[in-house]
Amino acid sequence: MDAESRVIRSGIPALDQVLQGIWLGDNVVWQIEDLEIYQFFARPFIAQAITDGYVCVYLRFASHPPILDPQPGLVIIELDPSPGFDYFSAEVHRIIEEKGRKVFYVFDSLSALVAEWTTDELLANFFQLTCPYLFELDTVAYFALTLGKHHDSAVSRIRDTTQLLINVYGANGEHYLHPQKVWSRYSSQMFMPHVIQGNKIVPIFHSGDAAKIGVLSRKEPLRAGAESIAPWESVYRKLIQYRDCDEHTVNEKPEIFSLKQELTHMLLGSTPPFSDLADRYFTLKDLFNIRSRIIGSGRIGGKASGMLLARRILLREDGDFDFHPFIDSHDSFYIGSDVFFTFLVNNNLFRLRMHLSRVKQISSHDEFEEVERLFLEAHFNDEIMEQFRNMLDYFGQAPIIVRSSSFLEDSFGNAFAGKYRSEFCANQGTPEQRLESFLRAVKLVYASALNPDALSYRNKRGLADQDEQMALLVQRVCGMPFKKYFFPPLAGVAFSRNLYAWTDRIDPNKGIIRLVFGLGTRAVDRIGGDYPRMIAVSHPELRPEKGDKVVKYSQREIDLLDLEKNDLVTMPVEEILSNADYPNQHLFVSIFKDGFLDDPAFVLLDSADGADGEYSEYVLTFNNLIRKSKFVEIIGKMLAKLEHYYGLPVDTEFTAYIDPKGNCHVNLLQCRPLGLPGTEGRPAVIPGDISPGDILFRSSRIVSSGVVKNVRYVILIDPAGYASIDSLETKKLMGRIVGRINSHPQIIEGKSMMMGPGRWGSSNIDMGVNAHYSDIGNTSVLVEIAREEAGQVPEVSYGTHFFQDLVEAKIVYLPVYPDDAKTEFNADFFENSPNVLAELFPDSIEYKDVIKVIDVPAATGGKSLQVVANLQTQNALCYLA
Repeated sequence: MDAESRVIRSGIPALDQVLQGIWLGDNVVWQIEDLEIYQFFARPFIAQAITDGYVCVYLRFASHPPILDPQPGLVIIELDPSPGFDYFSAEVHRIIEEKGRKVFYVFDSLSALVAEWTTDELLANFFQLTCPYLFELDTVAYFALTLGKHHDSAVSRIRDTTQLLINVYGANGEHYLHPQKVWSRYSSQMFMPHVIQGNKIVPIFHSGDAAKIGVLSRKEPLRAGAESIAPWESVYRKLIQYRDCDEHTVNEKPEIFSLKQELTHMLLGSTPPFSDLADRYFTLKDLFNIRSRIIGSGRIGGKASGMLLARRILLREDGDFDFHPFIDSHDSFYIGSDVFFTFLVNNNLFRLRMHLSRVKQISSHDEFEEVERLFLEAHFNDEIMEQFRNMLDYFGQAPIIVRSSSFLEDSFGNAFAGKYRSEFCANQGTPEQRLESFLRAVKLVYASALNPDALSYRNKRGLADQDEQMALLVQRVCGMPFKKYFFPPLAGVAFSRNLYAWTDRIDPNKGIIRLVFGLGTRAVDRIGGDYPRMIAVSHPELRPEKGDKVVKYSQREIDLLDLEKNDLVTMPVEEILSNADYPNQHLFVSIFKDGFLDDPAFVLLDSADGADGEYSEYVLTFNNLIRKSKFVEIIGKMLAKLEHYYGLPVDTEFTAYIDPKGNCHVNLLQCRPLGLPGTEGRPAVIPGDISPGDILFRSSRIVSSGVVKNVRYVILIDPAGYASIDSLETKKLMGRIVGRINSHPQIIEGKSMMMGPGRWGSSNIDMGVNAHYSDIGNTSVLVEIAREEAGQVPEVSYGTHFFQDLVEAKIVYLPVYPDDAKTEFNADFFENSPNVLAELFPDSIEYKDVIKVIDVPAATGGKSLQVVANLQTQNALCYLA
């Protein structure tokens, strides 16, 4: 289409003459001082478009008076920007897509959006995202901005994106029009200031007149963003004068408290009950300290907010226990949520995100690898890159970790446990190498917002359409160097409630600790053949294992940072703890010799060989740590205080160490509300009148409660068949096939129970099926079948990210031990019932000896499967009814 055929009429002939016409595809941004001026240009524009037969749409989203009145030929669509940038942008794009080509739009003033979104950055993101889409469809759109009230960088991005940018301002009783950008059009008078005189727009030729107009209009061309109306800037400017006020003054003066509350919500979020706690416990000094460490702008996300709130609560001077000597300072920076969307918009990734969020699922993990590639090829703008460099200069060569901290993450009701990535940076090498490594980590965490498990989790929990922006938490890794390695001596997770009480002596209300040596990754992930130390806070020396089982179920490998390889590595624990130079060695290990465990009183020798030449083995038990330090006491008091203030059970992550004087130091890394399985309503009652022939299995080792009725399908991974598979690739394929079964409409509609060998979700495929959350998320019951002779003993997963997934999805989780004398297991039913796998998935028939799908009513003459589990009595029953 040539230029002449693209020209449309603006409704003001004098304006058409100045601009040499408005073209199809033009986005026209009016920087104005008052809305009446915007109406002056917008109303004739729409009137002319209706006359010329175009579809006209007015997008109404601001609280200011309407720009256009209802009239024949005008579609008015009301939108709500308060749910956030993500939702609003998606809605606008949906409308544009639905209306199609050559539509004429008028938007309310974009300046109204910063009142909802707090920053100019998101305003610029919205425009940079929307303008090109409108251009592609040959639309014409009018936008307005308040002149001189937005940050230079935001206006610059809008100017770079739009086709026309026009300033209109008043001076000496007149109004002046001054085009700043007119794409692909030029005249010798076009970019002069013009005076508006009735139906004429006349250029100002004389330099003296132009200078006088500039002075009278009080424009400051080099300081256009100095007084931005965005709350991110304006609230901070108003509050800075009160930064030295004591908290009593802040809380007693309504105008100061209101500003403080607004800043709290801009930094940490406004969703209760978290916002209520934040308003109550964060001081003005706390908020200024947070803002001083934000890269970019926007909120710091749920994980960072939860960590800071928990630390603030612990360090409050109340109660009879002072945490100050025991809680180490954190050293964190926050990459604001606006940076995420700017990154997406600048790299043309936002539409990809909208598409994947709309379809709510990536079809495969291979497809996600392509998403990661696109993110890794993307770039950050110069301003953010400079802030990244400054932060890395601050950390020097200290190892750091880049952690996700999305809006919804770690919130009340939504943990997102393990859904998004965390990336360690050993942070060694030249500044350029360290920056490259850091950028890779940031991009991978950003990409994880679109991974299949995260999308499946959001969809399953009704969060697919909620505003989910990704902030990042960048922390100095806690620990100390040892030889060429860096790691914390102690790390783990701790919960204020203990649902894994293996004896009646344990008080479940005192909590439990999953403790590991080295980085805490091994405490939150299911690692094949490796086990954390489970510590009941009420009785820390009691163990769920006895005798030589203590050796079998202990931690054998450690995750740490290799400073020479500049990478995260895994190695045998003994390579570290068999070295007599390692401090406090005797607190961590016991010696296993001649069938007995011995806890050393002092530092161990380099070798584990006894004096008589007989072999002895180091076993990581933490026995002396538990007996000889205040570690368990401090964690227990920490859990109790946090649960008291939160009003809910809590889930925490921490690192810790013992100093040379024997004092314990804890660094709290994370705190979120803890969902408890089966705690709603009355306890489930195990029926006692079931015919023995209808009992499929009983279990007496459970960590969740619930009643599941009318289960139609059993998806069984046969333990013997799985163990007989020699190919690692074939074993990996089992998880993907389970995922296909999990998403089949018949399986979802009919309810299902999945049964498999050992540990579901294990990273070691010999120990169990390597299924992701998206592969099992639709099941109602998850059973782990443990047979000692096959080495498929399930680790009780209480406290792992995997367990949190099951809790939040209300999936009843049951370990079953067929070889245990207390367990009833109807092997005949599971072995001999017909397999309908081939009916559902004909292309998977070759795996029918390993994967079995049982249609329970068809196999039993119309009966359905029922499951009842009672956490309090530690009993579960699966039967036919």
